[in-house]
Amino acid sequence: MNGPDFDYLCSTVKERSGIVLTPEKAYLVDNRLAPIARRTEHEDVPALLATLRAKKEEALLREVTDALTTNESFFFRDQKPFDAFRDIMLPHILEENASKRSVRIWCAACSSGQEPYSLAMILKDHAAKMPGWKIDIIGTDISHTILERAEEGSYTQFEVQRGLPAKYLVQHFQKDNDLWTVSDELKQMVSYRFFNLLDDPTSLGTFDIIFCRNVLIYFDPDTKTKVLDGIAKSITPNGFLTLGAAETIFGLSEAFVTEPGRNGVYRKTSSDPASGPVNTTAAAASPALAAQA
Repeated sequence: MNGPDFDYLCSTVKERSGIVLTPEKAYLVDNRLAPIARRTEHEDVPALLATLRAKKEEALLREVTDALTTNESFFFRDQKPFDAFRDIMLPHILEENASKRSVRIWCAACSSGQEPYSLAMILKDHAAKMPGWKIDIIGTDISHTILERAEEGSYTQFEVQRGLPAKYLVQHFQKDNDLWTVSDELKQMVSYRFFNLLDDPTSLGTFDIIFCRNVLIYFDPDTKTKVLDGIAKSITPNGFLTLGAAETIFGLSEAFVTEPGRNGVYRKTSSDPASGPVNTTAAAASPALAAQA
């Protein structure tokens, strides 16, 4: 697959999402867009791309972009970042934020919600240490469809078997026919909203901890730097950033330093000049939950 229509798709997807498509990924485009082509009564994917280029319909552009977004996720994925959250980040925040008794966490590119719900479960384990604390976990994604799934919080048997400890399944989920649904108590700890990482994240407010895992691998170096610059402006001094195991800040940002012994975990340098003044109130505040024992 090549030609002007494919070139238009590549440039449009990069502009809208930061994702870089190359001719070698033509098979991915064909597999992901074939269902859309059938549903919209196009002969094949090239015909769909021709229509996309000619008409530039926003609804169709959004659907195509969503289809080309990778939404692979599961509970406690890779485990080590969650161990670092429990053993390093949370104790630091409990001490650092003792006076204001609140914590704000951002899960960027949260997909279907397993990551923010995993963090919420760990926080519930520590509720006795956080009486009266306001817990604000925000999950964002570029896919409207996947955000609806995250808000619904319902998962198949296969999905809850991927990384979810049995004790958490018993404590925080209810069986509903063939699905397992997150408890209302856990849902109240997390809010979801559409957000494009190419946009300015300061509209979300500032955060003590940001998870942005397995996202940068889909961007070119300039886009990675842009995203990291935005994150640096949205994180409190000495706050934490967690990337995927195959991702790094090196050569891309000087706003963070590596957390010793923790691959993929970084701490904001308090002297970063790009951070600007700290604003602890989100421009559009999301629901917060006072942790209870």
